Amino acid sequence: MDAAGKGSKAKGGSVRFAPSHPPEGAPGHVHFDEKLHDSAVMVTQEKDGGFLVKVGFLKILHKYEITFQLPPVPRLGKDICAVPLPNPNLRVTGITALPEGHSVKCEYTAHREGVLKEEMVLASETGDGACLKVVVQARVMDRHHGTPMLLDGVRCVGAELEYDSEQSDWHGFD
Repeated sequence: MDAAGKGSKAKGGSVRFAPSHPPEGAPGHVHFDEKLHDSAVMVTQEKDGGFLVKVGFLKILHKYEITFQLPPVPRLGKDICAVPLPNPNLRVTGITALPEGHSVKCEYTAHREGVLKEEMVLASETGDGACLKVVVQARVMDRHHGTPMLLDGVRCVGAELEYDSEQSDWHGFD
């Protein structure tokens, strides 16, 4: 038998399986820390004072409603609004003051594959010029990779029906 053929035949012996339900703390018992599989949108403060909002995996050419909570930002006060920016992919639809900060609701269109970062600016309504940059980061999958499991705070509200010719598999009849 040549070297490539060695090990190709099953050898005699037995396989032992662990019990199907090991007692708590027993070897083989798997316990996940809650933080490891957190299923909510993650908001972190950046070094520049702005916030990064990670919304997880989204599907290309789908529109999502994203809701996240920002902690209190004393320089902005309670009454804040979104500064209108010419961004067709991200639009703030509501901001609600809460005792523990602000709840921000926006619509996001996943327009391109890859890791995308879209920016919004929130400002104090007092007119004193105080503002805050918030970056929404999404990982956008192409339409051939199934449907992503959405995080808490992310809801699909529709699919864009317009595919351009480069993104479509349909080429018509010639």
